[in-house]
Amino acid sequence: MKDTTKAMRYYVTTPIYYVNGEPHLGHAYTTIAADILARYHRQKGDDVFFLTGVDEHGNKVAQAAAERGLTPRQHVDELAPRFKELTRQLNATNDFFIRTTDPEHEAYVQRFVEKLQAAGDVEKRTYGGLYCTACEGFWYERDLVDGKCPDHGIEPVWLEEENYYFLLSKYQDRLSEFFRANPEWVRPRTRFNEALSFIEQGLDDISISRSSITWGVPVPWDDTQVIYVWVDALINYVSALTYARPGEDLVDRYWSVADHLLSKDILKFHAVIWPALLMSAGYDLPAGEFIHGYLLSGGEKMSKTRGNVLDPFVIMEKYGLDALRFYLFREVNFGLDGNTSMDGVRARYNSELANELGNLVSRTVSMIGKYRDGTIPAAPAGETLRDVAAKGEAMLRAASAHYGEVEITAAIESVWEYVRRLNRLVEEEAPWKLAKDEAQAGRLDAVLHGLAAGLRLVALAIHSVIPGTAEEILRRLGQERDVAAMLLDAAIFDGLIPAAVVAAPPLFPRIEAEE
Repeated sequence: MKDTTKAMRYYVTTPIYYVNGEPHLGHAYTTIAADILARYHRQKGDDVFFLTGVDEHGNKVAQAAAERGLTPRQHVDELAPRFKELTRQLNATNDFFIRTTDPEHEAYVQRFVEKLQAAGDVEKRTYGGLYCTACEGFWYERDLVDGKCPDHGIEPVWLEEENYYFLLSKYQDRLSEFFRANPEWVRPRTRFNEALSFIEQGLDDISISRSSITWGVPVPWDDTQVIYVWVDALINYVSALTYARPGEDLVDRYWSVADHLLSKDILKFHAVIWPALLMSAGYDLPAGEFIHGYLLSGGEKMSKTRGNVLDPFVIMEKYGLDALRFYLFREVNFGLDGNTSMDGVRARYNSELANELGNLVSRTVSMIGKYRDGTIPAAPAGETLRDVAAKGEAMLRAASAHYGEVEITAAIESVWEYVRRLNRLVEEEAPWKLAKDEAQAGRLDAVLHGLAAGLRLVALAIHSVIPGTAEEILRRLGQERDVAAMLLDAAIFDGLIPAAVVAAPPLFPRIEAEE
């Protein structure tokens, strides 16, 4: 039997972002994705918790600080607020922003690794291997590409030191059994297969401490070592729930329904190492993980190391926040790799936001103002609205189902098919012609009412993606925007309230290419 109490709770996380440089479009991408899902689940009436934040420890951060002539603490205290500001500028509705330098998190990390030790899963060993400073992880020589890290394109260095090891190999069979019993735990399926392949090729024990650096959480039983940054970072998903709301421990409430969003380059850490750590420490596993692809620029992965990132702040300044949110998930099928460019932003903005949605809103409000004194007419009986009503409600169901399966791009396409249907309605019915014939007054009422009712459904269905635009559409149509009115499952075509419309400038003024 389905556990309906769990179904009404939803906990979504982004990876915590490394503060060795400025925030970029890749950070914005995952944060917006998580926000879309959080907003969607709130529209379903679910109890939602949304977590994001920053990863502040490790050698990479210490090196970045040294290059700037700062201490690691000075460096992270300067950069962490910029990442927090990015979430605000993205209109992200996160419930908490975690910093791994939070004393509550650091104390929780120490308690967590003590549980690994108590379970007999930690040993001290000497190890040497090829270490990529960019991803702070070891690589086998066979996995390198032309002698370089396949994710960052830089040559790893040989690192040898005495560390504490987590006995990951002990969990190979248990992980394999879990994956085979839960084939939807990692999505999409290609990433599930990749993670299972990692496991079944054989797991080696992993170092979970470092003696060569001091910028990190001290190992609780050995202050000459700090906890490996990736172990420290993964634990944030649980630790945040213990202090995000003062005086409350939210672990029992949300942990079992946790849904991790992350990029494919950190799949192994999240889908192999993280569940094993949780098993060892006696925790339940999260509900699932969704792995998205890379944003590409010129066919290459966008990264600070390669220096080919698009600046989200520049896009927002020129085209607006909702244009950025829309573009990223309209242009790139969520879950796959996809190319991005400023030319692509402009093309989507002008063709779909300005021409199709923005123009539809402007024409609808203008015609209601011109032909019906600014008030949406009541819908008369008849067949005129039947098709547009049926397609609108079908669109809502399709979009909701896609959001629920983390198919954000498909959800947007469902909405946009209906936007185009409403635009065809304008051309088919030609309200400017109906207005010239008094005998067609009822049909004109039906068309204008249908356009307004259809746009209301569009606003509700697209709200999680472009919330500012959706709310402005509802405002221009004079529609209520309280919580109950926004619930998707209760939305129907006949829910439109005949009201006074509000004329306003275009939602998306066209932007031409610069010389």
